Amino acid sequence: MHDDRGSDMVNGSPLRIGVLGCAEIARRRMLPAFAACPATEVVAVASRDRERARETARPYGCHAVTGYRALLADPDVDAVYVPLPAALHAHWTRAALEAGKHVLAEKPVALEPARTAELFALAERRGLALMENVMFVHHPQHEAVRKLAADGSLGELRSLHAEFTVPRRPADDIRYREDLGGGALWDTGVYPLRAALHLLGPELALLASHLSDPGGLGVPSAGTALLVHTPTSTAVTLGFGLDHAYRSAYTLTGSRSALTLTHAFTPPATHVPRLLPEEDPLEPADQVALAVAAFARAAARGRSFAADTTVRQSELLAQIAGAPPAGSRRDR
Repeated sequence: MHDDRGSDMVNGSPLRIGVLGCAEIARRRMLPAFAACPATEVVAVASRDRERARETARPYGCHAVTGYRALLADPDVDAVYVPLPAALHAHWTRAALEAGKHVLAEKPVALEPARTAELFALAERRGLALMENVMFVHHPQHEAVRKLAADGSLGELRSLHAEFTVPRRPADDIRYREDLGGGALWDTGVYPLRAALHLLGPELALLASHLSDPGGLGVPSAGTALLVHTPTSTAVTLGFGLDHAYRSAYTLTGSRSALTLTHAFTPPATHVPRLLPEEDPLEPADQVALAVAAFARAAARGRSFAADTTVRQSELLAQIAGAPPAGSRRDR
């Protein structure tokens, strides 16, 4: 984790976090990480269900709040974590920024690129930090990949193939609710696309995409996309899905050799990364803890994290989805 703990603090004190909702990722991953980080302190958890808020808040000794607006009005909250369904991210992110709170929002920040750009602009005007919670980019294994690609170990880069697919969940899972922004693109498609942006940069052009629902889940549950990195003509293929065998990996192929990273997107903190066929393992890292520390640093500086990349990601997601042109609104 970041060594300079003091630079992560807001005015010399831990960043006081309020959580909007009791989603699984909040309970299982983020709340324990906030509690463990010296630079953050969980002070409140909000839910529309009073008892659910109490149950979620109890292990952390923090306030249980009924209703999201009540939490945003709390002067003891410096920053808000938004783990709500995708279609609600933009609304509550804007509400939190307007209430003067820094925001860590689950991906995607918004379902439309225009709204994504507007939210980052709002954060900048108010001197607040906005960060999309794409945790894998904080894991040092990806920097190791970038260094190998940059030093010519692979030769000239020819292609990147990235996949993130997961098995089917229970039928009532919110990922299968179209009205809540469900579907594979917004849930698992973000990961391989962000990997392409992280490794290659923003100059990606979409050539083709295909979304389908072979399992009959009621939302696009499978998808592929073909892009090109225009400066180098590197081909980029992405695969994502919600009704598949588990797959979390990418392969970079160059003119001399290829490199594959497994456990690319959601490795446990104890996982020992290997860049195949490299023989030497890398050090394990806790990407959840690293993401929390990055957010604390962004808040201390009053500056958003990866704003340009997140907006470009939103533009490409909209293109893959075949969304209406930028500037149209779908306020759910």
